[in-house]
Amino acid sequence: MQASSRSNFQPAEAGAVLAGTVGACAGGGALAGWAAGNTGYGVLGGVVVGIPVGIFAVYRRFKGYFS
Repeated sequence: MQASSRSNFQPAEAGAVLAGTVGACAGGGALAGWAAGNTGYGVLGGVVVGIPVGIFAVYRRFKGYFS
């Protein structure tokens, strides 16, 4: 039996990558919002930006599985 060249998809790892990326973007947004005077809007903007960035990070991590 040959081992597949595809990487194994692990949902827990994918969720951790997604949550970590969204959290990091939310933290960066909070800092930017704090500097601008409204932390809440900064966090909201960070999450809005973080969701597609997180999806891209999961795609890059598991690229072999999706192609």
